Amino acid sequence: MALFVSLLWGGNVAAIKFGYDTFPPIWSAFWRFLSAGVAVALWAWFQGVSLRLQPGELRGLSILAAMFTAQIVCLNTATAWTSAAYAVVLLNAHPLFTNLFGQWFALEERLTVRRSIGLTVAFAGICWLALGKPSAELAPHPGWGNILTLVSASLLATRVLYTRGLVQKMHPLRTVTWQIFLAVPVFLLIAAASEPMTLREVTWPPVAAILYQGPVIAGFCFIVWTTLLKRHSASTLSMFGFTVPVFGVLLSAWMFGEEIGSRLVSGAALVTLGIVIVTRRPKVQATA
Repeated sequence: MALFVSLLWGGNVAAIKFGYDTFPPIWSAFWRFLSAGVAVALWAWFQGVSLRLQPGELRGLSILAAMFTAQIVCLNTATAWTSAAYAVVLLNAHPLFTNLFGQWFALEERLTVRRSIGLTVAFAGICWLALGKPSAELAPHPGWGNILTLVSASLLATRVLYTRGLVQKMHPLRTVTWQIFLAVPVFLLIAAASEPMTLREVTWPPVAAILYQGPVIAGFCFIVWTTLLKRHSASTLSMFGFTVPVFGVLLSAWMFGEEIGSRLVSGAALVTLGIVIVTRRPKVQATA
């Protein structure tokens, strides 16, 4: 399930980029999470999960929503500045940050020599890709876009670790829903103050891209991932995120005609090798 969610996430950045001809970055975030919030709330109702806040929960959820809002604003802005392929690869530096920051969270696994080697190899692949320059047509400000994507990745890692602690005390659906509900008004305020609502006539393809980012990614994927966090450590689950850039690069090449050169292939190979090293568990010898 973690691998399937990673496959869907691989198409997220490409969908964000695809919709920018019609919806500017922050308006895109607003419409995306407005639709996602409706989808998640309906699912909670279907599952019989109460969304009513319990005493003491608002503070933790507000902190989570603040991190979430900052991370999405950085991501959407960065995606407008750099290419989709580069953005999806750099965003998925977040497992490195998750494992590094996880040393200060009680529920997380400690770094081992094997895990450190795997992270180093995978991040070397990400850095190798980051040194390349996407076409100016797809990336008007690649340097700033790449840096802002890494900022988004560090915020995502922090949010994952923080969520891991919250879901030990409250239902995952309530965590996801309130994270979205508290962030949507902020997206609306930022978008209304800084961007036009649309850049061209609204047609079905960009609307479909918003729905993919919303109910599918921010709804289904967030629900599944948050549920998995209740059962597995964030550090272990984050390793599956290394497959997202592979899917993302392929989808970006298909949608935008980005060239899959030797740099992309070798970088993806290093990322995959890092996953194998980190996620491989040593065999336990049977005893009589």
